[in-house]
Amino acid sequence: MFFIISKITAFLLSPLTFVCVLFLCGIMTKNAMRSRRFFIAAFIFFMFFTNSAIIDELIRWWEEPMITLDKGQHYDAGIVLCGGMVNIDNDYDRLIFRDNTDRILQAILLYQQGVVKKVIIAGGPGSLVYKDVIEANLIKRYWLEIGLPESDIIIDSTSHNTHENAVNCVSIINKTCKQAHILLITSALHMKRATACFNNEGQCVTMYSVGKIAGKRHTDIGYYLIPETEAITRWENYIHEVLGYFSYALMGYI
Repeated sequence: MFFIISKITAFLLSPLTFVCVLFLCGIMTKNAMRSRRFFIAAFIFFMFFTNSAIIDELIRWWEEPMITLDKGQHYDAGIVLCGGMVNIDNDYDRLIFRDNTDRILQAILLYQQGVVKKVIIAGGPGSLVYKDVIEANLIKRYWLEIGLPESDIIIDSTSHNTHENAVNCVSIINKTCKQAHILLITSALHMKRATACFNNEGQCVTMYSVGKIAGKRHTDIGYYLIPETEAITRWENYIHEVLGYFSYALMGYI
């Protein structure tokens, strides 16, 4: 139920939803003055949420920084948290890679460099619609196809969210090595909530942020003035993480 509520809430709080609702109110309102106010509000919201400078500054504050591992550092396992990374085209039996694939690539590199001995892939059905698409299974399939040994790949294919990722992964770790040194691999934007979940389950992890969104601050004036529709997507990701963090706090997950 929490999973379903979180998905619905994320949709309702989407900036695009706000803009569309205001625009529709402007169309449907018969009072000319009130209609004009709705259109003006819709325009202001649109300009605000398409300003890359504003959302990038917020993301820059929320993202956990990337780190450089010291030479000779080794971890018993690296945990990769799934989240919209891969799908499958059943007609062609071909994997389709989407967002956040930096997690997959960085995990492969860390394994090949010997930084992590094993890799735990955590992620079950993350969609309300495509419940039969299990990301952990698809990523394992890809890693096997490129030559990673099956003995070093562990999957959690039942978790629906970050809280369940942490619960299931800690259970797996406790069955193998309770004092394991763990490297947590997820996006910089997601890392704050993910780390808090693992800490709440009593598992200390080293943060290895990937997929950083906000880089250095820009100096060109166009960046601050010209609307960019991709900024809306970044707003949705940011709202999802902030809302998720405080929702988890209320639920006692962190």
